[in-house]
Amino acid sequence: MARRVGLWLVGAFGGVGTTITVGLATMARGLVDQTGLVTDLTDFRALPLPSPGDFVVGGHEIRRTSFEESAEEFRRESGVFEASWLSDCREELAAATARVRPGPTLGLDPAVRKLANWEAEAAPDSARHAIDRIKADLSAFAAKEKVDHLIVLNVASTEPPFPISEAHESLSAFNTALARKGEPIVPPSSFYALAAFEEGHTYLNFTPSLGASFPAAAELAASTGSLYGGKDGKTGETLMKTVLAPMFAARNLKVMSWVGHNIFGNRDGIVLDEPSNKSSKVRTKDKVITDILGYKPASVVSIEYVPGMGDWKTAWDHIHFTGFLGTKMALQFTWQGCDSLLAAPLGVDLARLADLEKQRGGKGLMTHLSCFFKGPEGDPENDFFKQYAKLEHYVATIGAGTK
Repeated sequence: MARRVGLWLVGAFGGVGTTITVGLATMARGLVDQTGLVTDLTDFRALPLPSPGDFVVGGHEIRRTSFEESAEEFRRESGVFEASWLSDCREELAAATARVRPGPTLGLDPAVRKLANWEAEAAPDSARHAIDRIKADLSAFAAKEKVDHLIVLNVASTEPPFPISEAHESLSAFNTALARKGEPIVPPSSFYALAAFEEGHTYLNFTPSLGASFPAAAELAASTGSLYGGKDGKTGETLMKTVLAPMFAARNLKVMSWVGHNIFGNRDGIVLDEPSNKSSKVRTKDKVITDILGYKPASVVSIEYVPGMGDWKTAWDHIHFTGFLGTKMALQFTWQGCDSLLAAPLGVDLARLADLEKQRGGKGLMTHLSCFFKGPEGDPENDFFKQYAKLEHYVATIGAGTK
């Protein structure tokens, strides 16, 4: 009997969630190949990974729409997805839409709240109440779909930085604070992480939002044996930074400045147009250079919303560096890509590899997945090649029959 893997998307009807859902459906039907999936590379093909058709998609959303409507919007506005795919996969998209539940709006920041138009009756009045509601939705989904493993993947809008206090340091103090009414002790991204951990499910944070990145959450995951990983998917310009910066370090070229300008026009761009939300993304995009080089050059990272660009993103980078005999030189590159089409295959890769680890009896933080993230949890390394070597080593140990 085929393994059934539940993939619960937080921010389901957004660009990444929709692209994941369309991608799984089209791959399962054999309409497209698996180009873009790391897990389709030769070294991964012998592993017992779930196939696209093994996934059952559901999720939470704060916007009242559907996968069908969102996919058609992307096809129309961004020129992605073939119309025939959406027609052929109509049943799968409709079934996935029926499994999406309204997410709690408690604690949403102002930029994200403007997008919300869907919430269940009787809004939660505390973080504890919101977490319990999410847990109920997850349990109902897992029972109805008879899933063998439930993965909660956060692909929602970026939250502003969230301050950590003493109450986040231990699970006992944290649980007391969760029950307080009013402004919650954690943002919504953490509601989903905690709901997943309390039920022993897997949580993956593809955003720079807080999620499970505090000690009490790690303590909870350890107590229930949950798998987790994150954060902030590394898909475009930052991927290039973590590929190029090691070259400068290895050739002993002194980087004096690194300037990157990013423009795009999707809903993520609308949210990141708010300075507080933008600061979360800028933080992870900027720090990788310092981490890799071992020193901080002058740097500028800009992210600008440009209406009309749809899901297409352009990044221009200018790198000014000093070479032999003090000679000043420069490298410039332009990165243009469809944001959600770059991110979605990584979401599928992460889910497949998390399920592999679940089958192996793994628990806790999956640091071998660090190459997929800008700010990898539990791993200070940002050099892409060193990160990827860890994943290759993980795969090799499985092939050798060791844990």
